[in-house]
Amino acid sequence: MEAARIAENLAGWVQAEVEGAGAHGIVFGLSGGVDSAVVAALAKTALPNNHLALVLPLHTAPGDMDDVRSVVDAFGLNAQTIELDPVYDSLARILGADPAVEERPDLALANLKARLRMMVLYYHANRSRYLVAGTGNRSQLSIGYFTKFGDGGADLMPLGHLVKSEVVELARLLEVPQAVVDKPPSADTWRGHTDEVELGFTYEQLEQYVLGSLEDEAVRERITSLRRSSSHKLRTPKLPPPTSAMAR
Repeated sequence: MEAARIAENLAGWVQAEVEGAGAHGIVFGLSGGVDSAVVAALAKTALPNNHLALVLPLHTAPGDMDDVRSVVDAFGLNAQTIELDPVYDSLARILGADPAVEERPDLALANLKARLRMMVLYYHANRSRYLVAGTGNRSQLSIGYFTKFGDGGADLMPLGHLVKSEVVELARLLEVPQAVVDKPPSADTWRGHTDEVELGFTYEQLEQYVLGSLEDEAVRERITSLRRSSSHKLRTPKLPPPTSAMAR
């Protein structure tokens, strides 16, 4: 089966990347979504004992925590839960924001959440000499649908060449809990958030765009605009052009 071959290859790649870097293992965030669940299954296969699933609730809905626990139990993960509510609330107040606002989108606060989680992942990576695995897939990466230096901050992206439907196919093969496979994708950035509502189009449409088969011109224009506005996320920091004054 194609999905089985992909799963085997990705697990082998993760193991080879960790060994090639001279690292001792891998750490990743576990959100209760399908992408992180697939990364968790691959990490468990690649490094049965040398992985760490960090559960980082941040005003997270109880249902999402139930999904996280189901993934931890399904794969027998080495997991640790760190409550980030107090840190986030204090930081938001210091910055002059209201951390209690969860019902309306606030992109700055949403990005703050993602970057706070990234800091915790890299703290544990540094302590254990682990690499950080990101959970972004090809569909998301193609339009920069991630937080710069947040969930986009990682050492490797195992799902980076897979569109969303391929991730779901892998999830079914790897026996990710069905409730996790079926739930609407969400970055858990504010109450009631879903990726597709925020984006204004479906993952199916985005996949069609990525694969060159999208026919809806209005959606095509929106995706193209998002790609253009987020292009800075997809490259290293820009440097000024060299000049004779800078030449050595």
